[in-house]
Formats: sequence, C-alpha cells, structure tokens
Amino acid sequence: MEAVPAGEGDPVPGVPRRASYVLDGDGAWIAEARRLAAVFLTRAQAEDALPVSVRAMEVTQLVVSELVTNARKYAPGPVRLDLSIAGDALEVMVRDGSTALPVAGVANPDRVGRHGLEIVLAVARGVDVQPEPTGKRITALISLRETGGW
Repeated sequence: MEAVPAGEGDPVPGVPRRASYVLDGDGAWIAEARRLAAVFLTRAQAEDALPVSVRAMEVTQLVVSELVTNARKYAPGPVRLDLSIAGDALEVMVRDGSTALPVAGVANPDRVGRHGLEIVLAVARGVDVQPEPTGKRITALISLRETGGW
C-alpha cells in the first residue's frame, strides 16, 4: 500500500487548504485514505481555526471509504484522492481509471452490497460524477458545520 502526497503543502493565508494523494496497492489503502482525510480535517481545524463538527469528521471518513472502496473494486490502477476546503464545506474528489459512471441502485433492502453511492448521496451536501479522458471523477461536498441530522 502506498499513499503518495501529490500536492500537499503548508497553508497560505487566504488560499484554501488542499491535499492530493495517489493511492495504489492492496486494500489497506482504503483505511489509509480514511486516515488521511481525518488528518487533513484535524490540521485544518488546528492550524486554520476551521470549525469542523464531529459529524463532518465522521461523514468525511464514510464518504472517502465508500468512494475509494468503489474505485478499488471497479477500476484499474491507482486512485487519486483530492481534498480541499471550499468555504464551509470539504470537497472530496476521487479519480479512477474506469470510464463506467456509477449509478445509484433502486432502494432494495434485500440487496447485499452495492450501496456505496446511495450512502454518499444520502450524507453529502452534493455529489457530482464526471467522465474524464482517462476515467472518471466523483466529487462529494460535505458540510463542515453541524447540520442537525444525516
């Protein structure tokens, strides 16, 4: 498992905090992606005095886990994880090498698995899926402040 920083730097006043990682290797990088997201938000909270609710921390780790797991399951090659602060929200972007765009399934309590995108759609403020020349990009926007529910 390898998580290679692909653009993380010291914060610059007035410039949004960003971090990018290339994840490659075995399934351990799913847990590593969750850890990287938690560290990113913890640093933004401590160093930039950014208000990050407990819910935002938990939802971020869930969204990162679901998106990275799907990329690992369904796409060839490495996965890129980009995190950035956008106002009062965190933008989680996952890029992978599959050109197949995900589609949320119809609600079915009997279905086992394949609920990742449904979960992300339920907890994120917004989700965008875009094709790219070498695969796709999925972006989820997560509110950093307490919103009073899932």
